[in-house]
Amino acid sequence: MSEDDGPLTGSLLRRSSVVLYLMGGLLEANRVTAAWEGIRSFKDITAYETGTVVHRIDESETVDDPFDAVALSILTIEHTLFVSPISEKEILLQFKGNISSDPYESLRNWDPNKSPCQDYGGVSCNSNGNVEKIVLWNCSLGGVLSPGLSGLKSLRIMTLFGNKFTGNIPFEYGEIDALWKVNLSSNALSGSIPQFLGNLRNLRFLDLSKNLYSGLIPSALFKNCYNTKFVSLAHNNLSGPIPVSVGNCLNLEGIDLSFNGLNGELPSEVCDIPGMVYLSVRSNMISGSVNEKVSKCSSLELLDLGSNMFSGPPPFEVIGIAKNLTYFNISWNGFQGEILDLGTCTSKLEVFDVSGNDLYGEIPSNINRCNGLKYLDLGFNRMNGSIPVGVADLKRLLVIRLANNSIDGTIPTEIGDIEWLEVLDLHNLRLGGEIPNEITKCKFLLELDLSGNSLEGEIPQNLDNMTYLEILDLHQNQLNGSIPLTIGNLSNIRSLDFSENSLFGSVPYAFGNLKSLTHFNVSYNNLSGPIPSFQTIQQFGFSAFFHNRALCGAPLENSCSVGASTHDARKPKLSASAIVAIIAAAFIITGVCVITVINMKARGRTTEDETMVVESTPLASSTESNVIIGKLVIFGKSLPSKYEDWETGTKALLDKECLIGRGSIGKVYKTTFEGGIFIAVKKLETMGRIKGQDEFEHEIGRLGNLRHPNLVAVQGYYWSSSMQLILSEFVSKGSLYDNLHGLCYPGTSTGSGNNPELNWLKRYQIAVGIAKALAYLHHDCKPQILHLNIKSTNILLDENYNAKLSDYGLEKLLPLLDSYGFTKIHNAVGYIAPELAQSLRISDKCDVYSFGVILLELVTGRKPVERSTGNEVVILCDYVRGLIERGTALESFDRSLRGFLENEFMQVMKLGLICTSEMASRRPSMAEVVQVLESLRNGSEL
Repeated sequence: MSEDDGPLTGSLLRRSSVVLYLMGGLLEANRVTAAWEGIRSFKDITAYETGTVVHRIDESETVDDPFDAVALSILTIEHTLFVSPISEKEILLQFKGNISSDPYESLRNWDPNKSPCQDYGGVSCNSNGNVEKIVLWNCSLGGVLSPGLSGLKSLRIMTLFGNKFTGNIPFEYGEIDALWKVNLSSNALSGSIPQFLGNLRNLRFLDLSKNLYSGLIPSALFKNCYNTKFVSLAHNNLSGPIPVSVGNCLNLEGIDLSFNGLNGELPSEVCDIPGMVYLSVRSNMISGSVNEKVSKCSSLELLDLGSNMFSGPPPFEVIGIAKNLTYFNISWNGFQGEILDLGTCTSKLEVFDVSGNDLYGEIPSNINRCNGLKYLDLGFNRMNGSIPVGVADLKRLLVIRLANNSIDGTIPTEIGDIEWLEVLDLHNLRLGGEIPNEITKCKFLLELDLSGNSLEGEIPQNLDNMTYLEILDLHQNQLNGSIPLTIGNLSNIRSLDFSENSLFGSVPYAFGNLKSLTHFNVSYNNLSGPIPSFQTIQQFGFSAFFHNRALCGAPLENSCSVGASTHDARKPKLSASAIVAIIAAAFIITGVCVITVINMKARGRTTEDETMVVESTPLASSTESNVIIGKLVIFGKSLPSKYEDWETGTKALLDKECLIGRGSIGKVYKTTFEGGIFIAVKKLETMGRIKGQDEFEHEIGRLGNLRHPNLVAVQGYYWSSSMQLILSEFVSKGSLYDNLHGLCYPGTSTGSGNNPELNWLKRYQIAVGIAKALAYLHHDCKPQILHLNIKSTNILLDENYNAKLSDYGLEKLLPLLDSYGFTKIHNAVGYIAPELAQSLRISDKCDVYSFGVILLELVTGRKPVERSTGNEVVILCDYVRGLIERGTALESFDRSLRGFLENEFMQVMKLGLICTSEMASRRPSMAEVVQVLESLRNGSEL
């Protein structure tokens, strides 16, 4: 049947089929269609779509084909056959028939025996009894959209957001000329944005946000948009540039293209639209300068350019031009310049977020002109000067974030006058003086972060005035005095960090009242006495309390008995029954090294038990000097303690067949013990800046206390004057490098590079896992632990492709350059931050840079440094940036991947580029990286 036959033709054909069935002619559908086409060829049938009588064919006509005879017999029926149009009720029931899931029974009254206008939930009719609205939102309806809805010629409003529709919008909907509002957001629609929506001349409102659409935004979408007021395509997987045809929408008031993978520049046509009120392109990869373009948007009320790649001067002019502007967000871009003057700011501005740029200078003293502000974020820039007292005049403020700048001075006491303040984040500034007691007047405060400053004096005693407080972070200051007992009254507290100060006294027993804690740390202070046994704080383990010389009791190893030695307690111990002696025989000429272990019992030792290792050197003389005493320390009880086990397990050491890796500081071997126990043994080839045994034991010993699922567990170490070993867990799937690019060593077991099992979901989980490991090292370990040698060969994968970071905490073991810094680590070329390579400036942002390269490596499948066919060196970061600037970012994707969300790909790529920013101040912290990665996956599941 052709598309021209229309609904009545279909109706007649269906009736014909029924007649054929009643006559005993059970005929195939394609033969019915063929017969119908033959019937249509008779000139007598001329009014099949008008509802008039169909003329009878003369009975004398002969038909040779039996099938045609049956078909023609339909038309010889003595009574006439009428054709009627399908009703709107039938159309709605067709829509219901396409629903596969209705968990809330939203369509239970959609019954053939009931009236659509009166009984069908979500359906409204006009005065003529025709359906004009279908409103079924947040019903979790599953299925596909019925093409039959195109028969509802009076339909003006279709609101189906918050359901689970799949597929795409049927092209027949392009015929519903009356459509005024289409809201299909928060479904699972996929494919390309339908171009035919651009044919709906009456369309005022189009929302396709939070779906799975991909590809380019079609230019034809804005072909006939003169009447359109609002368009949202946010939270999809769209790519490419914003079409300049958006300038056709001269009555457009709002457009939201946020959270996609769009690139190119912001079209100047956007702000040629005189009534543009709402403009959001947040979280894309759009670049270029926007100051002149945005300054033309004089009607704006909301401007969100956050998390893109814009550069040049920030568009502050629009604040004075757009008098109704309430929301201004240009965060996490590359804008450069000063915030010179906010004198033109009006009381309507509520959100001012310029964080994560390259802004410098002082906070304008006339910021109090923006007296309607509720959210102020100037963090992660290069701002200096002091906090102006005028900030306290902003009485409506809910959030103040000034973190990670060079702001100095003291905390203005007047901040306590901002009654409704909920967040005060002043971490990593250069503030001094005391914490003003006046802050406690902010009784609605939820988060107080003053960490990373030089604050002195005592912690205010009446912090419990802030009964809603959830986060209290005062770590890394110079605070003294005792911990206030009133902290125990903060029943809503989730995160409490007083570490790295000079606090003394005891850990308050009132901490047992803090039932909601998810983070707790009082390490690196001068606290004393027993640690309360409450599980609420005991759960955070050794690292939450260590480096308090007079603190005792679990989870620390030293008991609170008289005479206990804190120094001795912190050293790894083995019981007398488990003392092991290891004999290592190094046969240098033959290349075979065997470490043998013997049991030795401590005699006359009262202070500590140690495991002694005897290394035999056969090539030396037969005097007593040929025996070198070494020391083996094992963390935990997972490794064998019998002599026979070590003698057997270490015979393979230095066997080339067991070599599984080689890095900047040594080779790694796989060692097998009886019973299926495997460990990895790193034989160090350099001691870097380590000057002796004590320093070696201190550096490696602290690693034994670290516990994180995404860190390779350090299980012990061995020291002698001629050999140093680090023992760690064996991770079975080899390194990320092996799986992405190919094997380097025979001891790994993953097969060739470009492992097909390493799909996008696994790569994404690897990124999240390593990000969490680095966040733990940077933010949870006190003092923080820097890696400084992150590369794909140091990321290991277990049997489930869970990522584990190795070689952490070995900064001092890295090779030396002359007498003052690092050598160029040849194995890490392409991963090293520019400030580390050029001026040896070390910070956690060096690790962030390296992690950014890992993200790009995961997305593209390319090595950080490669040679092109023309033998030119290609740096991965530069390669990806170049493609984005040319608008061809999709070319960088690893084409071997399947089943990925393009938007997720683009966002992870963009995060990688932000992490590899040339300026360290523009890179996020690893904690922020974790938040971004987790929000991407959560957003894609909406």
